[in-house]
Amino acid sequence: MALPTSVTIVEVGPRDGLQNEATPIPTDVKLGFIGRLADAGLRVIEATSFVHPGAVPQLADADELFPAIERRPGVRFPVLVPTSRGLERAIAAGADEIAVVIGATDSFNRANLNRSVEEALVEAAGVIDGARARGMRARGYVSVAFGCPYEGPVEPARTATVADRLLQLGCDEISLGDTIGAATPGDVARVLDAVEPVVGVERLGLHAHDTRGQALANVYAALERGVSVIDSSAGGLGGCPFAGPGAVGNLATEDLVYLLDGLEIRHGVDLDGVIAASAFIELAVGHELRAPTYRAGGRPRTRPVPGIGPD
Repeated sequence: MALPTSVTIVEVGPRDGLQNEATPIPTDVKLGFIGRLADAGLRVIEATSFVHPGAVPQLADADELFPAIERRPGVRFPVLVPTSRGLERAIAAGADEIAVVIGATDSFNRANLNRSVEEALVEAAGVIDGARARGMRARGYVSVAFGCPYEGPVEPARTATVADRLLQLGCDEISLGDTIGAATPGDVARVLDAVEPVVGVERLGLHAHDTRGQALANVYAALERGVSVIDSSAGGLGGCPFAGPGAVGNLATEDLVYLLDGLEIRHGVDLDGVIAASAFIELAVGHELRAPTYRAGGRPRTRPVPGIGPD
């Protein structure tokens, strides 16, 4: 299959990127980060999560943050909503698009939600029904879609089953999450072989982690299959605590933009603008962002050769 002519980048830095950061990030700094991402041309920015404040302290300011976001024409700000109570809070804050997350294995769901896959799907059904009744768009994440920290490699059929259930519950789009960064391009192909027939490639996205340096290769494998929605995080912020202390986090938006530019695939995002957003949030998180394209400063620039000047 030919590569897609355009790709929608779903920026997850403000939510998935920041949620594991130990240093509390002030709300006004998060708003500055979100604004800079929008300035860079990103049109889908996952802003926060209406999770219980005790579960994810970094996102405890969701009720304050979301209403303060500068809404811009053509820019969507989905929020993660794990429960019906979270949906009530999201609606009160003015959200008009939600996402739910279901792990592909019982073990992962029990560790994160204290529920089996089936129990988590029942709760998600209530959230999605409530959102759809209010005309809200809904996205479904299948986490550990390729590999689970408790059960190891995940059979593609299990991922396909959860993806299909989320679609049947009313999700507009399904994002396949390589939560611990275990996948290779071969795994992407095998999972898509199982998921495409029940979901359809036009409703599929990929959420890649770069734990083992495979994220861009996995993105390319997905692009070859026609997937045109890719999640990424500015500077490579984020990561899964189950992936080990050396995990480097989400696929970096800068690296994704650089790849898509080289493939001449349209995406509408300015690389220098993303780098500026990453530089802004790097000061707040208090540690170096490790995204290669960010560290390299974007595209190569012409420099004078030392010792050689004009005649």
